Amino acid sequence: MSEIVKTEAIVLTKINYGDTSNIASLFTEDFGKISVIIKGGRNRKSKSGSIVDPLNYVQIIIYKKETRDVQLLSGADLIAHFSKLKEDLDSLKYAYAIIELVKKLTPDNEPNKRLFKGVIRILSLLDSFEEKPEILFGRFALFLLKETGYEVVLEKCSVCGKKELTGKTLGYNFERGILCEDCKNEHLINLEIDSELFNYLFCLKYNKQIKIIDNHLIKKFNSLIENYLRYHVSDFKEIQSLKSF
Repeated sequence: MSEIVKTEAIVLTKINYGDTSNIASLFTEDFGKISVIIKGGRNRKSKSGSIVDPLNYVQIIIYKKETRDVQLLSGADLIAHFSKLKEDLDSLKYAYAIIELVKKLTPDNEPNKRLFKGVIRILSLLDSFEEKPEILFGRFALFLLKETGYEVVLEKCSVCGKKELTGKTLGYNFERGILCEDCKNEHLINLEIDSELFNYLFCLKYNKQIKIIDNHLIKKFNSLIENYLRYHVSDFKEIQSLKSF
């Protein structure tokens, strides 16, 4: 038996279904990641079809049935659509990268209210242009990894426990974690982390101010995140949104 429930959601993706409908993937506050069908959503007169669009923050009503993989959307109201970030190509690229990672890394039907609030927060910051979009993406990516059980640990060498790691060329083993300058020569490393990248990672993770960055550093960070996820998530290949803009 279905129950009528109301919750807030961020729209992750939307695809056409049949002749007139849509299926959307939503990250909801109360039910985690779910799929819904929007019957008649491609009709120009469909309010829900126009509102339930990727990146939109909405309040939805669904007929929820535990045994059903795709829930039936009954109605939707727009809370925010982040119009400013959608007008800026870089902000839009990183906003899509954020919801792509949420879709790929979060399990179905497992609520995480802290993560949900984090998604709303980061999209709002992207919309305000308070900080560069690539920095905001980096902050959120490390937050998301922690929330989903894949935290990047930076505080000390994973082998000897040494804590003085700044200004050194370090190693990273995707299974063990960070390796100091001495231990990286004695253990298998998946990649090297120079002092610039380590400092950037530290500032991102602990919300420190970042004044100067360049494209080379951003590419190194994005490559690190992709390689890290390829190791830990079996079906992960790349962050497609970063290559589509």
